Amino acid sequence: MMRFDGSELGHGSTADGHHHPLAGAGSSHVGGQIGTEFADAQHVYASVHTSTGAASGPVCRLPPMNFAFTEEQEELRKTVRQFLEAKSSEEAVREQMETTDGFDAAVWSQMGEQMGLQGLIVPEEFGGSGYSYVELGIVLEEMGRSLLCAPFFSTVVLAANTLIHSGDDAAKAAHLPGIASGETIATVAFTEPSGKWDESGITMQASGSGSDWTLNGTKMFVLDGHTANLIIVAARTGKGVSLFAVSGDAAGLTRTALSTMDQTRKQAKLEFSNTPATLIGTEGEGWNVLNTVLDLAAVGLAAEQVGGAQKVLEMAVEYAKVRVQFGRPIGSFQAIKHKCADMLLEVESAKSAAYYGMWCAAEMNDELASVASLAKAYCSEAYFHATAENIQIHGGIGFTWEHPAHLYFKRAKSSELLFGDPTYHRELLAQRIGI
Repeated sequence: MMRFDGSELGHGSTADGHHHPLAGAGSSHVGGQIGTEFADAQHVYASVHTSTGAASGPVCRLPPMNFAFTEEQEELRKTVRQFLEAKSSEEAVREQMETTDGFDAAVWSQMGEQMGLQGLIVPEEFGGSGYSYVELGIVLEEMGRSLLCAPFFSTVVLAANTLIHSGDDAAKAAHLPGIASGETIATVAFTEPSGKWDESGITMQASGSGSDWTLNGTKMFVLDGHTANLIIVAARTGKGVSLFAVSGDAAGLTRTALSTMDQTRKQAKLEFSNTPATLIGTEGEGWNVLNTVLDLAAVGLAAEQVGGAQKVLEMAVEYAKVRVQFGRPIGSFQAIKHKCADMLLEVESAKSAAYYGMWCAAEMNDELASVASLAKAYCSEAYFHATAENIQIHGGIGFTWEHPAHLYFKRAKSSELLFGDPTYHRELLAQRIGI
């Protein structure tokens, strides 16, 4: 377990003594077990001792602190990175981003059946592994590093989280096993043509009662909305915002893939015309659920962003070592040194924000809301700045289609805007901390 105080639980065990094996790439298993959650954060305290000498006064003594991933979590990272290096190479990314679906169905199946990635945070009773958000964050970080083209974020971070936090056991039983196995591709549709990310942006109307509902309206910028076979839709009823499950092939549903700057992450426009839907959770309580899910999504995206930021930092440093101008590597010039140093500082700071957000999400503590906005704002800017500096350090070649630098640049820009830009989240943060 990851602890703040230097102590640790037995590797591979949760606080309640359960063990959870995770299948690795192919048929192999990760050595050891992956911790299922962070241990509770222990408050740092001061032991005050008063000396009897002439220079008497309080002396603050702090216990040792240790904020690091466990061996099992690092093994998870290693296994996922090896898998993605094989399955999400630059060549594979370029191939998939040009397709309509935007992902390799065989790789998606392998992720579910052999690696168990889609079921990572799904409770065991619904076919998942029951791991924490820390493990999910590690996986997302590695996916961001490799620009994985797959509906993982929409299916797991958005849809699975919505179901998990809906309080609807019937909906969980109906949909989570399919998500965990990789058979179900799912997403959440809440943004409308207004482009607003808050509750006021949801104007779509739902009519009906009980188990018989229909939807009318339009949703925009729906991640993987054109390929998902389960769509969770936010719409208004007489009692407020509610959540509904809609089949991807439902009557009256028109799905149109959108042309996006970042081709590695597909989006769609969904139009509903008297489309049949099933209520999820309690009518009128949809925004409370969705608000929590959006905080979890912000943390997940922050983890993904720091993975990409770390990758472009490595690209920039490596190029600075081998590119020679005026008879010396460009990394020997002060201007390039400073760029790389500034990138390193921002990336490491972004990691700290993302990792703390992952821990808050694993604990579902009171800090999650504020930390989610903080992490999203900071990691968005750090990632975008790192990708821009990477292009500058590469010079002319960095601007070409043949170089991967622009792929990360486009992903960074689209991620910066997804779920609200840094300005939006700073304002949200101010509200949440009472400023």
